Amino acid sequence: MMNPVIISVLVMSALCLLKVNVMISILIAAVVAGLMSPEFGIGIKERVINTFGTLIGGMGGNSETALSYVLLGSLATAISMTDLVSLLAINIGNLIKDKRKLLVLALAGIACFSQNLVPIHIAFIPILIPPLLSVMNNLKIDRRAVACALTFGLKAPYLTLPFGFGAIFHGIVAGSLTDNGVDFAMNQVWKATIIPGLGMVVGLFLAVFVFFAKPREYEDRSHIEMGETKQFGRKEVGALIGLIATFAAQLFFDQSLPIGALVGLVVMTIFGVFKVSELDDVIAGGIKLMGFIAFVMLVAAGYGAVIRATGGVETLVANSAAIIGGSKLVGAFVMLLIGLVITMGIGTSFGTIPVIATIYVPLGLELGFTPMAIACLVAVAGALGDAGSPASDSTLGPTSGLNADGQHDHIRDTCIPTFICYNIPLIISGVIAAVFVL
Repeated sequence: MMNPVIISVLVMSALCLLKVNVMISILIAAVVAGLMSPEFGIGIKERVINTFGTLIGGMGGNSETALSYVLLGSLATAISMTDLVSLLAINIGNLIKDKRKLLVLALAGIACFSQNLVPIHIAFIPILIPPLLSVMNNLKIDRRAVACALTFGLKAPYLTLPFGFGAIFHGIVAGSLTDNGVDFAMNQVWKATIIPGLGMVVGLFLAVFVFFAKPREYEDRSHIEMGETKQFGRKEVGALIGLIATFAAQLFFDQSLPIGALVGLVVMTIFGVFKVSELDDVIAGGIKLMGFIAFVMLVAAGYGAVIRATGGVETLVANSAAIIGGSKLVGAFVMLLIGLVITMGIGTSFGTIPVIATIYVPLGLELGFTPMAIACLVAVAGALGDAGSPASDSTLGPTSGLNADGQHDHIRDTCIPTFICYNIPLIISGVIAAVFVL
């Protein structure tokens, strides 16, 4: 229990639950990890200095993500200068009418498409969700259900489907197994993760139809009335063309969000959505909308570097063998639980896989797991914690859209609901798959 990774993640989680600013919570948790690790020096002063040096040096790991967030926020600000978002909200509201749960499930589907069909990841959230808040308010939809729906779409596809971001994730899983002595093809990973994926579907339906099914009141601050007439003019056409250009450029430039967003802004300028003289206001609006989340992602990358540098991850994984003994059931549960703690700290499933596979593969073979079961455990252990982590884009993304009017709390309305709805089903279904099926 005195492992620096465990203590640090617990400190971060506790501070976030106490409503301490997320970025400050991560920084304090990083200092705790550094103070507990001899890898950062001898005295307190040396450890604190080296901890911040490692944190700052590691912030570049999410620099592309942070830049993407600011540019996407600017794109959303430019679109808000037209009536396109109002038209979208009105039409969807009139189409959905009183079908509350249908809207939530539709958003889950759109989020799924953002991972594979049109791989734009979170780019759609600051554009699509804010104008829909009025619709959700009229329908009295609990935004915690919407947060769970969006996180499902950002997470379940890459875990189970070998397309888009899923192809990258499955490639990392297969490569990590192969690098550690178990030959495994990328096209086999989906067979190992399909049962955990179904577990996430169960979590989605529990969120929508059970946990957050009751109506919830929000103050409507958008002043968009259903049925009112909005004009589709030159600016709206320009904004629509800009969005298409954003998606096309991202696909053309190997799924680069910053390049796509920059192209979108340039196209919108050319088509007169806003004047060149208004560009400063557009960028300032983007920073206001997404700047904080961008900085959180930068600090989260630095925190991940600190966590890895403590040496606590390797110790945590290695010591799990002593706890497991020879039981497959205990082994699967402990391996997934450790994966949850590591990913909660690092904040990325993709970055966790290579870290844990080094120990999990030989440990799995020693316990008698099949290669398919090991692939399942490694993939699920990496994916665990992505939902529920305060520093994950799977939670920060939904919050950025749902809190556009200041009525959605990142920890209590996104992180806790997604943690309960997805991490628990993933652990249960992952254990069942690895021990009894695969």
